[in-house]
Amino acid sequence: MEAAWRTLKMTLELRPVYHRLETRIRAHVVLCWLALMLVRIAGYRTGETWAELRKELGRIHVGRFEGEAGTVWRRTARRPAVATLLSALKIAEPPVVFRINPARKRVM
Repeated sequence: MEAAWRTLKMTLELRPVYHRLETRIRAHVVLCWLALMLVRIAGYRTGETWAELRKELGRIHVGRFEGEAGTVWRRTARRPAVATLLSALKIAEPPVVFRINPARKRVM
């Protein structure tokens, strides 16, 4: 258990969290365990390390663009490596356009 905990802390770059209530301590341990499982399953399915997965998936960003016509939230272009990882993880690709807010017409 201790070895898994050290691996989890190093892999996810966790910092100490202090809880006093038993329910919060249990919840924290369960969340850390779930995070470790997510890391392990993602690594197993893709054959990549968690560091490589974070690097590639971290390249997906959403930009906010404003103009006279309104505001658009759009993600960055998809890289082939990201498409391969998402497919291996059985995760749907995020939409290119997240939201569009047309400009409101001013009443004079």
